[in-house]
Amino acid sequence: MSATYRILSPEDLQKFRHAEHNFSSDVLVGLSRSPKELPSRYFYDEKGSRLFQKITELPEYYLTNCENEILNTQKNKISSLMEGQVFNLVELGAGDGRKTSILISHFLKKKLKFKYIPIDISESAMNSLINFMNKKFSNLTSEGIVAEYFDGVKWLNQLNSNRNLVLFLGSNLGNFNRINSNVFLHNLWNSLNSGDYVIIGFDLKKKIDIMLKAYNDSKGITSEFNLNLLHRINQELGGNFDLENFRHYASYDVFTGAMESYLVSLRQQTVFIKEIGQTFSFEPWEPIHTEYSYKYLESDVEKLAADTGFIIQEQLFDSKKYFLDSIWLVQKMNSHE
Repeated sequence: MSATYRILSPEDLQKFRHAEHNFSSDVLVGLSRSPKELPSRYFYDEKGSRLFQKITELPEYYLTNCENEILNTQKNKISSLMEGQVFNLVELGAGDGRKTSILISHFLKKKLKFKYIPIDISESAMNSLINFMNKKFSNLTSEGIVAEYFDGVKWLNQLNSNRNLVLFLGSNLGNFNRINSNVFLHNLWNSLNSGDYVIIGFDLKKKIDIMLKAYNDSKGITSEFNLNLLHRINQELGGNFDLENFRHYASYDVFTGAMESYLVSLRQQTVFIKEIGQTFSFEPWEPIHTEYSYKYLESDVEKLAADTGFIIQEQLFDSKKYFLDSIWLVQKMNSHE
């Protein structure tokens, strides 16, 4: 079967459309703030996605191997949730498809009745994922949706009443601060139906040196990944950032429990961005904040679920207890399920 994707039109979205993110306006707002910041969502252009793929293969970057272990060892427990049902396997964030393939391969072998529906705002990321899935699974029924996550889920639920098994893998939730993660999860709960399941990845707190090495790898690929954000501004918005004048720096904040990534100006300089028509000044050692990656205790995960309306069904850990895939159930009052 040939997998496809569709881009949701304004007509598709008119009932529930969220405000669109705009690269140039987000760069203007972020670099005008004090301290300066750039949203991590813009890491993932075509080059950024390739670099992140390399990061996941580094020995220091434990997260991918830990979650792969969980999915491989717990796939029977996951598939048992949906046996005897027709359901949508919904993935938030296209990714490269390798982790999701573990579940898809198992579901197909078990002859489960499902449709794979990845949702991502990036058409190029979606195109790459669909091509990968076409080559890997000839018998997979799939339709990708290019849209904001909640727009895509709400549009999907208007079309059919199938149960949803939603994947939000990796440490994607950790990119939101505590307030925004609650808002995100509230919105996700509101977008889903009673009886749906969500599997969310959480990077757990561990020895600080292990986390520092994961975000400051010896080959410098994480540095290249972060600096590519400035390269993207140069390419797409007509900026004149000199990448040699900035360095990647990552640290762990023991108070907030987050790894934080920065691009640090190495000297006093000014940068002009043509698309914005604005010049930005940088002092020596002035940082641009680019990413949060929050780490969790199991008790943090339990509180998040309780605060946002979900019911925890299973806690799936890797053998080192570095990572957790938590399975949450949506249960709504006055449901006709």
